[in-house]
Amino acid sequence: MRNLSADLNDLKRQHRYRRRRVVDLAVGTDIVIDGSRISNFSSNDYLGLSQHPEVIRAMQRGVEQYGAGSGAAHLITGHSKAHHLLEEELAELTGYPRALLFSTGYMANLGTITSLIGKGDAVFEDRLNHASLIDGGLMSGARLQRYQHGDIDSLRNKLSSSKAQERLVITDGVFSMDGDIAPLPELAKVTSQNDAWLMVDDAHGFGILGKRGAGSVAHFMLQDQVPIYMATLGKAAGVFGAFVAGSEELVETLIQRARSYIYTTAIPPAVAEALRASLKIIQNDNERREQLHAHIKYFRSGASELGLQLLNSPTAIQPILVGSNEATVEISRRLFDAGFAVSAIRPPTVPEGSARLRITLSANHSEEQIDKLLDALHQCCPTSEGSYA
Repeated sequence: MRNLSADLNDLKRQHRYRRRRVVDLAVGTDIVIDGSRISNFSSNDYLGLSQHPEVIRAMQRGVEQYGAGSGAAHLITGHSKAHHLLEEELAELTGYPRALLFSTGYMANLGTITSLIGKGDAVFEDRLNHASLIDGGLMSGARLQRYQHGDIDSLRNKLSSSKAQERLVITDGVFSMDGDIAPLPELAKVTSQNDAWLMVDDAHGFGILGKRGAGSVAHFMLQDQVPIYMATLGKAAGVFGAFVAGSEELVETLIQRARSYIYTTAIPPAVAEALRASLKIIQNDNERREQLHAHIKYFRSGASELGLQLLNSPTAIQPILVGSNEATVEISRRLFDAGFAVSAIRPPTVPEGSARLRITLSANHSEEQIDKLLDALHQCCPTSEGSYA
């Protein structure tokens, strides 16, 4: 029998052991943990919509109308009018004929990939894709090949040498640990030239990029070249869930085949109502996106002046490369003691030797909060020369 205690001790020795903190209260961009108020720079709530009063009121009204839960899977009696209207509104926003709700992004990716390809097929994924995409590729039974990050020539070589009948290329739209945007126009071109499908996971682009916040595919105006679009609803949308958008035939195929859709309870209708309110704000309140992008520029300018090792990210995800697992954990701890929640990201989430601090910005942060974070980083982090302030 496997020695679980030994395995856990190995993780601790490698500084890969993860611990949960219990949040007592969330107040805007602050959280309260064990009675201490902490400025939160670890949340994916990029537009601050989880705290928006209209979103909260919509969820409350949804509970009053539908109750606390959906009671069944979508294909039984769990598909409410709220779900149906939300799907239609998601399709309209993203520019696709149909959209299909899933309970989580992980379930959306697994269900979609395993529904579309299988044994004898091939799937090609960016080396830095999210774990759910990698797991979906492995579970499909297709031959999984990983191309170098953002490298079109690497993908082209693998596609041209593949003899598989069905070929699916998958990429993150915005990479969750680096914050960079995938070269979608080039990916769409090489995928089309090789008669393959292209799927984009836009968990960190939806709501932030593109006209009306429609995401990275809309940002490049590629809806007609990206047949499979997935995004999550618990990040910039501020609530919970995920969806896949595409053709009528794609959505109907997923309804019939996606096990992670068929065999699970639908998200509560009240959540769908909150998301409908969130979508309205995303589309109509461009000022929030402008504020977020202003914060990104402000933070990057300040961090560069301090000599911190930023990655090339134009998005709300601003990683600071540290390298050592032990040093990254220690810096994260010191920042927490100074009043800032900043995640320490280590392998296997990122490649060996590239442990980092993952700072995420929100439209709801103030410049004062960012200034205070920069001061704390100046005290806690090594500069590009490797020394500490």
